[in-house]
Amino acid sequence: MGRAEERRARQRGGHRAAPKRRRSTPEAGAAPTAGGTPAKGRIRRLFTWKKILGTFLGCCLLVILGLVGLYLYVDVPAGNPEAQQQSNVYKYSDGSLLARVGETNRESVDLSKVPKDVQHTFVAAENKSFYTDSGIDVKGLARGLFNTVTGRGTQGGSTITQQYVKNYYLNQDQTVTRKLKEMVISLKVDQKETKEHILAGYINTSYYGRNAYGIQAASQAYYQKDAQKLTVEQGAYLAALLQAPSQYDWAVASATSKRLVTARWNYVLDNMVKQHWLDPDKRQAMKFPVPKEPKGAPGEEGQKGYLVELANQQLEAQLMRQEGISRNDAVQQVIKRGWTITLNIDKKRQAALEKAVKAEVTGKLDPKSRKVDGDVQAGAVSVSPKTGRIVALYGGEDYLKHYYSNATRQDYQPASTFKPVILAAALEQNATTQDGKPINADTVYDGTSGRQVVDHGAKVGFGPPNEDHVDYGPITVQKAMNQSVNSVFAQMGVDVGMTKVMDTAKALGMDTSGMQAVPAQTLGSMGASPLEMAGIYATLANHGEKVTPTIVKSAEQRDRSVDMPDPVGGSVISRTAADSVTSVLTGVVDDGTAKVSVASNPLRQGRQVAGKTGTSDENKSAWFTGYTPDLVTSVGLFGENPKNHNQVTLKGAMGDGRIAGGGPPAKVWAAYTFGVSGKAKFDLNTTQGAAVEPTPSLTWSQTPSETPSRTPSSAPPSTTSTAPSRTPSRTPTETPSGTPSSTPSRTPTGEPTGDGEITPPENPLNPDED
Repeated sequence: MGRAEERRARQRGGHRAAPKRRRSTPEAGAAPTAGGTPAKGRIRRLFTWKKILGTFLGCCLLVILGLVGLYLYVDVPAGNPEAQQQSNVYKYSDGSLLARVGETNRESVDLSKVPKDVQHTFVAAENKSFYTDSGIDVKGLARGLFNTVTGRGTQGGSTITQQYVKNYYLNQDQTVTRKLKEMVISLKVDQKETKEHILAGYINTSYYGRNAYGIQAASQAYYQKDAQKLTVEQGAYLAALLQAPSQYDWAVASATSKRLVTARWNYVLDNMVKQHWLDPDKRQAMKFPVPKEPKGAPGEEGQKGYLVELANQQLEAQLMRQEGISRNDAVQQVIKRGWTITLNIDKKRQAALEKAVKAEVTGKLDPKSRKVDGDVQAGAVSVSPKTGRIVALYGGEDYLKHYYSNATRQDYQPASTFKPVILAAALEQNATTQDGKPINADTVYDGTSGRQVVDHGAKVGFGPPNEDHVDYGPITVQKAMNQSVNSVFAQMGVDVGMTKVMDTAKALGMDTSGMQAVPAQTLGSMGASPLEMAGIYATLANHGEKVTPTIVKSAEQRDRSVDMPDPVGGSVISRTAADSVTSVLTGVVDDGTAKVSVASNPLRQGRQVAGKTGTSDENKSAWFTGYTPDLVTSVGLFGENPKNHNQVTLKGAMGDGRIAGGGPPAKVWAAYTFGVSGKAKFDLNTTQGAAVEPTPSLTWSQTPSETPSRTPSSAPPSTTSTAPSRTPSRTPTETPSGTPSSTPSRTPTGEPTGDGEITPPENPLNPDED
């Protein structure tokens, strides 16, 4: 007896075989069919493993046959990248020509003229297996196809061969058809051409930013040398740039972008060490090669380059949103691709803004006599709050001389122009003071300079001084906004909650990424641009409905056009909160730090104006952001060393001593705005602030220990104001609960005002100091 038979005999011994189930007896719960066979049995027979396997193999065969057919059908086209480069035409809002940008900065070089180590930086950055692969990354391609089909955008992973094919033979469109063609052509190119030919084609057709196509143009643009003289460090930077050329350009990169490109640079060099292309000891000694200053292209002189740059950026951002493409692909689709881009820029207002800056700032600079005058940079953005259109922009002296746009730079503190955001947060959140009193324009705070901020009895370790260390004693929120009293708004920020303050800032349009919600932010210690501040104030002017300043009116390219998003969105704060802030800000103009430069300007002619001055720490920046009912404009002056671009003080510029926000920035604003704005009145839904009649009672946050010695009386409003002064008409009578000082710690030189306070001493060189 064989082993198998013995095993079956043992299994039978002592065990009864289970009776076979009748086929005709349906299982419990199974519905019998007409033929007596249960439905579940039919399903089992329908989906047998043999049929599933057969179906799968059949599908695989169809895919393979399809790919073979595609491979045979698709030919390698003739490369003609130069034909894809066409001039972009930029127009003013009225259709007249602003600029034509189209000369391609490209010069191909033989790979033998590029140092071997520099060649390796590109391989290490993009495709370590380049020298051994078949030209495609199957996983990356499958991922890209899936993301394209499902609308999830694009992802990296393409080989150098694929990127070369996309640059040289195809285009940047993100479609399934283009990706399949890319795969087939990449396979054929890899079989037909040498790796050296492909690598040369890749580095000679890629876009590096700064209007540079190809490694030779990039080498000149960033290091002012030929490609054959590049060092490994410099090559690694150029290789890192390809991931995001506009974002990673050191001259215009944000702090975050600088960290990212530095990390990318390190990644490239570390990969070279892993591939045994770079000695570890040499790698450790390498330092980041900061590139040289960029230069604008012909046709972009004056303000044109700044306008073109922002228009390109906004169009690229919209393409990224609409088509789910990467920033790099969006740049490739926009730069010199035959677009006709009409801007929202109003030619007359643009000319008026340039004239105002020249009259009040650049025309008064004399670097030969005053060295500090060579450090002054001006930037401004003007927006219609009802439409969100950027109608004028000033980016700097000249795009060919100062490549970095002062209108969009985010590296300077907005200082006290951030204070209205704190008040907006307080009103929107119905916030209360430490003793439970509602925060509004009439709330009285302790304006003692350096007063320690408290959070329910506990000191938070922050006590900012006021300008010139002036003690204001008990002071209303309205008056504190007028005089820009730091100690009041530092406490208010904690009363509201700094997280809520920063949330409001984000909702209004500030880029708060990477910012901490700490009390120091109440002084505007974060970075911001005139573009951002114009958007924030435009949202306030638009009664709380979000305004995203937009420079592109329309964009058309041959047979397609791009729909730009509506610059005006939904409500982000209530109308009452927004209008109340506007009402308070009219007091800054009529009775505060902007009075001399704005309220008293003879060109005002009864216009209602709201705004806020700002002067940063060490006087490195000075701002005025203000608005009439139909126009919002943010003006900033920035101290910048022209050699190393470090931030420096503005003190002494134009021979004016300290440069404050109520000085030159406010003068630029007034000279421009009063020449181009209408005379409409604010339509405000509020019962508080300087633009409405004062109410009879006041709310105290920290009540003084004694009644102020000088009884307030109503002061006459400014002769140029269109609204009454927001000055209390009676002495507060609430019982004091705290003991803040009501007497300034030093004797001011000014005369007492009608509200019982003493005006801080005026700067003899600049009476509008913030």
